[in-house]
Amino acid sequence: MNILDHFRLNEEKEEYEKVIATIDAGVTFKGTNLWVLVFAIFIASLGLNVNSTAVIIGAMLVSPLMGPIMGLGMGMAINDLSLLKKALYNYLFAGAVGLATSTLYFFVSPINDAHSEILARTSPTIYDVLIAFFGGLAGILATSSRQKGNVIPGVAISTALMPPLCTAGYGLATLQFSFFFGAFYLFIINTVFIALATLITTRLLKFPFKHLLEKKDEIKAKRIVWVITLITVLPSIYLGYDIVQQNKFIASANRFIENEAVFPNDYLLKKHIDTKHKTITLIYGGQYIEVAQINLLRNKLPNYNIDTAALKIQQGFAYLKENKVDEVGNQMLLKERENQIQILLLKMDSLNNQRILSKQIFKEVKTQYPIIQSVILQPVMNVSDSLQNNVWLAIVKSSSEIDEKEKIKIQKWMLVRLNITNLKVIFEE
Repeated sequence: MNILDHFRLNEEKEEYEKVIATIDAGVTFKGTNLWVLVFAIFIASLGLNVNSTAVIIGAMLVSPLMGPIMGLGMGMAINDLSLLKKALYNYLFAGAVGLATSTLYFFVSPINDAHSEILARTSPTIYDVLIAFFGGLAGILATSSRQKGNVIPGVAISTALMPPLCTAGYGLATLQFSFFFGAFYLFIINTVFIALATLITTRLLKFPFKHLLEKKDEIKAKRIVWVITLITVLPSIYLGYDIVQQNKFIASANRFIENEAVFPNDYLLKKHIDTKHKTITLIYGGQYIEVAQINLLRNKLPNYNIDTAALKIQQGFAYLKENKVDEVGNQMLLKERENQIQILLLKMDSLNNQRILSKQIFKEVKTQYPIIQSVILQPVMNVSDSLQNNVWLAIVKSSSEIDEKEKIKIQKWMLVRLNITNLKVIFEE
């Protein structure tokens, strides 16, 4: 027996009419199907909200979203324009209802934290493309076979149409548009590749083309189908290529970080790889990394085929060295200000003491000479061509003239009283 016989599908194929009727029945969203979709959206949103994988899987099992997507692929494959139109309308309608329902739920939900289940649906990878494509292959094969088994529920779980749609609603409700676009991007990827897998499989299984009575109508239908096929296939090629390039960049950046971005006495606190802007941001803690070391690291980017990437180094504890000079300068400035304050305080104390001393001297000298009306006493600087020294100046004002002998006596008394050697006394009437 030929081993290839094990892979043949002819014996298990369902009748074409039954398969098409099954897909056609699952396309329409009204009544039960529509309410089941709404409830599935609520279940998936709750699962994302409480970060429960089991609840999200339950929602994917309940969801009827696969129907119109497979209808799109089938309609394009067999030239069935009416099925294609109905599938496209119901797909857009179901997507709008799902998005509106999830947005409403997250808008009224008191829990707005983005848990891991939400974050996982905001950054599509090449694996999401492959899962959607092979899931679509499994789905259409199971639908086309008499032995359907439990493939369809498994496909619904693996292709994960509900979570990204609900995550997009979360992004709208919380005005986090990066979440919305990332999740909606993933939802479109899943749709395109499931429909593409359905189209390819249907063609390989040689489903009969639908012919119209009028030749004109058939040509028109074929053109419409081919346009929609191209609209489906071309984005899938672009999306697939774009995601492959993004994953290559991430893989190369991670190898570069692991092999080259290692500095002694430093620890990599955080890394961020931005595939859109081609930037690699590394945040280190530890000793200061010199500019020459950073430039040397940048020069190694071409070795990993990421020479167009921008490398940004942020140093969490670099301020310890960068601010060392500033810290010494601040300490000196602080010390200087303290000295200035101390000098000012001493000056204030000196002025205060002089005022008290002048008042006391005035009282004592007036006791001896009642004609004295006031005494001004303060230290001054005596400057001449050959001499510069400090002297005390006393201005004594009296109501009548004081004779010379008494003036000399007052000056000698002040010298002893103030315990100084230089004193200039000026007498005024």
